[in-house]
Amino acid sequence: MGLEPEVISDNEEMRSWSRNQRRNGETIALVPTMGFLHQGHLSLIEEAKKHAGVVVVSIYVNPGQFAPGEDLSRYPSDFEGDLSKLREVECVNVVFHPRNLYETTTKVMEPKEAGEDALEGRKKAVSCLEEDGKKGHQTWIRVEKLEKNLCGRSRPVFFRGVATVVAKLFNIVEPDFAVFGKKDYQQWRLICRMVRDLNFPINIIGSELVRDEDGLAMSSRNVHLSPEQREKALSISRSLLKAKVDVQRGQTSATELRNAIIKSISQAGGRIDYAEVVEQENLEAVEEVCGPVVICIAAWFGNVRLIDNLEINS
Repeated sequence: MGLEPEVISDNEEMRSWSRNQRRNGETIALVPTMGFLHQGHLSLIEEAKKHAGVVVVSIYVNPGQFAPGEDLSRYPSDFEGDLSKLREVECVNVVFHPRNLYETTTKVMEPKEAGEDALEGRKKAVSCLEEDGKKGHQTWIRVEKLEKNLCGRSRPVFFRGVATVVAKLFNIVEPDFAVFGKKDYQQWRLICRMVRDLNFPINIIGSELVRDEDGLAMSSRNVHLSPEQREKALSISRSLLKAKVDVQRGQTSATELRNAIIKSISQAGGRIDYAEVVEQENLEAVEEVCGPVVICIAAWFGNVRLIDNLEINS
């Protein structure tokens, strides 16, 4: 039996716990997750322990980052399984597990108003980390330029939800460090910029992407892939590795790299959302690879949207 993490769901109880730890001279690292933990998440926790005396893992599926019609209802969840995994790593002190309140809509809206509230009697989460019967957010955080490219084009509300919920987690947990995986590269860069712009006294740590043995980037969504889809999805990581080799051999055209990636994934049966070669910090597209870049990919295999990336420091 490993260390038994304390489970806290109340915001004020969480904040009080953190402040007591700080009074005792401890430093705090936060690892925000949406649960259904895998080895990629556990690697973030191991990284967090290198930087702080106590570790908080939040498990919270944030409805604020899902648009109507997206896969909130399909997002996998196994809280007891997550706790079992966290016991095994033996370094998690608290699991912060806030719960959404729900309300039932009763108004049938006109078609022009149709959205997530359009169905009469539909049960929905009111917002992220809301308490005391409130009716959701009127305040949202936008990181305006970084949220527009890549995933932001097809998921226009996603990063508004991410930035807002992470800011709330920071204000509740009050960590000294927070660890984010580089698999969600745009999210990591966006959080770094939010912390810089809003003067959060928090060190943001980017932890390297973790892959399964076959090369597929670890993701909670991988569970929805059939064996055949998973095999085809390996075209993503293979195309990234080929692009890196091509750059090492002298290829500098971002267009040529993109075209080769799109061809490879499409031939494997994937549907491309985007394949971009961008600068690592500002995520702006480049025409020539003449400095540090990151190649970012999002593609659909069946009903599963996968993202992946590879940094190239030429």
